[in-house]
Amino acid sequence: MPLLDTHRNNITRKRAELAKLSQDRARESTKISVQQQKITSAKKTLSSTKSSSTIKSKLNEISRAENEIARINKKIADYDNKIARKDREIADEEKKYRQEEQKEQKKASNLDKKRLDESKREIQKINYTLSEHDRQQNEMQKSLAELQKIPETIKVLFMASNPSGSAPLKLDEEARSIQEMIRKSEYRDSVQFITRWAVRASDILQAINEENPDVIHFSGHGTDQDELVLQNPDGNPKFVGKDAIVQTITTVSDKVRLVFFNTCFSYEQANSMIAYIDAAIGMTTAIGDAAARIFAAQFYSSVGFGKSLQVAFQQAKAALMLEGITEEDTPAIYVKNGLELENIYLVRPELNVVAADSYYANII
Repeated sequence: MPLLDTHRNNITRKRAELAKLSQDRARESTKISVQQQKITSAKKTLSSTKSSSTIKSKLNEISRAENEIARINKKIADYDNKIARKDREIADEEKKYRQEEQKEQKKASNLDKKRLDESKREIQKINYTLSEHDRQQNEMQKSLAELQKIPETIKVLFMASNPSGSAPLKLDEEARSIQEMIRKSEYRDSVQFITRWAVRASDILQAINEENPDVIHFSGHGTDQDELVLQNPDGNPKFVGKDAIVQTITTVSDKVRLVFFNTCFSYEQANSMIAYIDAAIGMTTAIGDAAARIFAAQFYSSVGFGKSLQVAFQQAKAALMLEGITEEDTPAIYVKNGLELENIYLVRPELNVVAADSYYANII
């Protein structure tokens, strides 16, 4: 039983006991008047009689009545003491009741506050969930919009040059490896691979105008002066500076999303390109023939499997490591300000779009 109920019951019981004591005291008080009447009657008789026996008898009656009154007063005094104690007991129980009542009220107030706090937390959690839901909706909507912008097929324009007098490169094997890996990828029909050989400076404009590619891939030599090594009509090297390459690509096409410089010392060229296109890949130092071939082939294979540029780049680096070629830190990828590599896809697999549509439908 709760303490509050115990104190309440004690108060009720003690008040009942007090009422009974008061009744008993009142009953004793009425007995005094009876004895006083006896004394009055006896004194009246004494005043009108001269009989010694009568006097003696009435004096005895008066004495007995006075003794009885004394006994009754003593009993009344005892009742008064009990009543006073009972009053104190009731006051003590009432104090305990009030204290326990305050405790219960405080406990109830704390519980109400706790419930209110929990309710606020739940509301905050719901609001956060709704906010997160809206954020996911917006992100998915943006992702869907970005996916839908991706063309069903992309063109990769592979331009190779290995002029006379420069170290011989197996550029044909690089092109063959890229074509083979694209052919073995899941979405091979989404990637058109177009090659141009013995590229001269003037061929770049012509090839881009003819093909209007999404990806431009340069394969061959580069210098530590940020130059791309092409060839003259006589077959000798033609050094084309970074600014000329950037100007050429950005003024000829607004469709290009990625430029891949698979040439030595091309990181500055790649870094300069991202002011105008989504992303670019370049080499931070010289790169070996085998490394260039394996890295490029795996990169386009991953693109052909519908991977993002971030994943494709990392998988291409992993391919070098799997082959034991310690040049995985040579390639570098750069991305335009405001874009994220993990959100850039060159190939739009239908499965990706269906999955996104399904997810978007679920969160709505």
